[in-house]
Amino acid sequence: MSRIGRKPIVIPAGVEVKVNETEHTVSVKGPKGSLHSNYHPLMTVKVEGNEVLVTRPNDEKEARSLHGLTRSNIANMVTGVVDGFSKALEIQGVGYRAAKQGKKVTLTLGFSHPVIIEENDDIQIDVPDANNLVIRGIDKQKVGQFAAEVREKRPPEPYKGKGIRYKGEYVIHKEGKAGKGKAK
Repeated sequence: MSRIGRKPIVIPAGVEVKVNETEHTVSVKGPKGSLHSNYHPLMTVKVEGNEVLVTRPNDEKEARSLHGLTRSNIANMVTGVVDGFSKALEIQGVGYRAAKQGKKVTLTLGFSHPVIIEENDDIQIDVPDANNLVIRGIDKQKVGQFAAEVREKRPPEPYKGKGIRYKGEYVIHKEGKAGKGKAK
């Protein structure tokens, strides 16, 4: 049995979980919003009291791999509508900075033009200072994807470390080109 898959998901107070077994969907509604997701038809999801249980029909490889995944996805939905998720990004480099105006964030990343990213319905962007961004939302997958897309605008380069990186990310620095001797 999957150690993760067999753990029940405790439903906190103020959260409502509905399972539609015919369409294989789960909807979770909480104080921060609501999320909907499909799950694989092999899995069985049931709400019993204040817990959600995920079971599998057999021990075949596909069923085993989907068991923990389905349980984790539903648990992330419950956590998202209660607490939400966030990803912190750092901007490093001389002249690299971020500024927020309304729902738009302007990134100055050493290009000839500023890079503008916009918040959407699912994602909020906070700019606590010019070198930090915090991306927040209730859907863990969308928060991670949006943070990856922002990081992709200028990933950290290995020689000077300039660029956008996740908070706490370690960038391996390479040594510069070695000279062949002094010119005469």
